[in-house]
Amino acid sequence: MKLPIFTVDAFTAKAFHGNPAAVCLLENKLDEDMHQKIAREMNLSETAFIRKLHPTDNFTQSSCFGLRWFTPATEVPLCGHATLASAAVLFYKIKNVNSTLTFVTLSGELTARRAQDGIILDLPLYPTHPQDFHEVDDLIKTAIGDTLVQDIRYSPDTRKLLVRLSDTYKRSFLENLKVNTQNLLQAENTGKVKGLILTLKGEPGGQSQAFDFYSRYFAPWVGVAEDPVTAFQCSCRGGELEISLRPDGRVDIRGGTAIVLEGTLTA
Repeated sequence: MKLPIFTVDAFTAKAFHGNPAAVCLLENKLDEDMHQKIAREMNLSETAFIRKLHPTDNFTQSSCFGLRWFTPATEVPLCGHATLASAAVLFYKIKNVNSTLTFVTLSGELTARRAQDGIILDLPLYPTHPQDFHEVDDLIKTAIGDTLVQDIRYSPDTRKLLVRLSDTYKRSFLENLKVNTQNLLQAENTGKVKGLILTLKGEPGGQSQAFDFYSRYFAPWVGVAEDPVTAFQCSCRGGELEISLRPDGRVDIRGGTAIVLEGTLTA
């Protein structure tokens, strides 16, 4: 078995920044268990698998493909940065001729379209609801201790818990916050939460670029201790997203990419 494979840094224009994802092109059907084995071997937060939907399709001319995402531990229903990475491989390395690509996924059809300064993804927008603190206080205290919390929201569709820290904190506080992700698994083992987002209101511009919000994302429940980019990301790799809410209940996310590795996977 020989498969083309790439590593792409997403939501950045610089190599070794942003959120890395592996992208694998499947000319033929892959044994089901091989997806997980390859993702575990690549050991990135997500590995994406692009597949042809029809025998006559090809990666250069066709505009619609199947797409799946795997962490080192499990398949996930949606991954933005690995979708961006997949589109980048097709647009920039395979030289796909189309201006818009459609991916058939577990989260429905997603599109990626060329833009002057990157790629724009069309993704679903999942609603959140207020979350009672006392129902998740063990998890929050395990994650951030006595840090002041301004708001808590929960998305039942994605099983993500969003914790907004107090506006009194600055970006540096979130950047330097230490979170022991293994302890999170012990604090929350009911299956209700599969991802924890810590977010903070952005600061006005000045000498540096202004951002609406900063965030960090932890998902040890699916094998990802911390995802490098989920907004303006306060991880060590950094990363930037431009997000636009649409009136049709979806969201556009624009980002850049840097393809840092190209090779062949053999097994």
